[in-house]
Amino acid sequence: MQTTATSVGGIRWRIPIILGVTVFINYLDRNNLSLALPLIAQDFGWTNREVGSNGEMLLAAFFVPYALSNMLLSPFAEKFSPKRSVIVAIAAFSLFTILSALFGQSLTALIVLRLLLGLGEGSHIPMLSVLTSRWFPVNERSRANAVWVVGILLATAIAPLIILPLINVIGWRKTFAVLGVAGLLFSIPLVMFFVQDQPSYNSRISDSELEYILAGKEMSDVGVKRIPQTGYVRDQRFWLAVLGGTLNAFCSFGILNWLPIYFNRAKGIDFERLGWPLALVFAAGVVGLFLMAYLGDQLKRRTLLAAVGFLIAAIMVYVASSMNTLEFLVLFFAIAVFFQSAYGAQEYAIVQHILPTEKVGSGTGLYNGLTVLFGGVGGSLIPGSLIAITGSFDAGLLSIIVGAFTAALVMFVLSRIIKY
Repeated sequence: MQTTATSVGGIRWRIPIILGVTVFINYLDRNNLSLALPLIAQDFGWTNREVGSNGEMLLAAFFVPYALSNMLLSPFAEKFSPKRSVIVAIAAFSLFTILSALFGQSLTALIVLRLLLGLGEGSHIPMLSVLTSRWFPVNERSRANAVWVVGILLATAIAPLIILPLINVIGWRKTFAVLGVAGLLFSIPLVMFFVQDQPSYNSRISDSELEYILAGKEMSDVGVKRIPQTGYVRDQRFWLAVLGGTLNAFCSFGILNWLPIYFNRAKGIDFERLGWPLALVFAAGVVGLFLMAYLGDQLKRRTLLAAVGFLIAAIMVYVASSMNTLEFLVLFFAIAVFFQSAYGAQEYAIVQHILPTEKVGSGTGLYNGLTVLFGGVGGSLIPGSLIAITGSFDAGLLSIIVGAFTAALVMFVLSRIIKY
């Protein structure tokens, strides 16, 4: 084992930072619709019930092709090259975001473009999981994954401060175009010049760092009960992880997609004032992610930590729904997002731990595809359907509370099976 300085430093840590930049821009493109939804609804003259019915179609349209492309394209993307596949994904989702600005003149056109956006993004996250598993031993996995996963939470937290002012100044269509161009100008060059598929003596890292990575990966395999390469689809641990991830996606996308319009329509916060309240809520997730990732690597009880996080998050969302004062509303939603990040910090470390080494890409693609297909679509459709039926945004929020309680139970069960 190399020195402590070698274990915490080195070129390998540049990889997840760059990947985090690509995820940040990716999620700005993905989440722009939920932030623009109050203004889109206003432009199209929708009622609350129409917001529920039309909004659920718009938001869910992304997730079905995204999930299918995760499952179907990831095995090919892993063989083609994780690095090149990331570049292709960035080019695709940036282009479709730009096209949304040019042709998103009707509900039908927006739905079609959201379908294409989901298709284009499909192999992005699975390939980031592959790259992380190749560059980091297991004792660094939670932190290494957290570095690029934080791009999701940073985008979620900062998006209201970037996107809402832009929408107010230039309109939502032109804002979409600006976001799409950013991916082409920033993400692709960074990946092209500073990311390698895997560490090797031909890469730019030092011999000592390469030896540390290889030695750490060898130690990671000692005493670990791994699923045979062809058998992970028959292992209960994998499917419990999928169920936990599905419920996490349901809660995450439910909050992410519906919180802006919940604040606007249910709590009476003006669209122009949504920026900082939403930013503060989602910024709590950024803080939580790093803290929970550190605790996960130190305590090595990642599944149990995720279970406790879900339980506290469910309680906090319930408390938040009863608040009418803006300060308390933001406070309790922020606490909920903080504790839910316990799962996000451990998610890909748990999946990488279960999967065989040569199947991390395809396995993560199957995992990510299924969790998004059922959780992401569910987080869009179920709250939206309840809103459409009842006209109440609190009814939609109740489904997220139930989802978080169920996720806590699933992760408690998984924590009894794998002490990881």
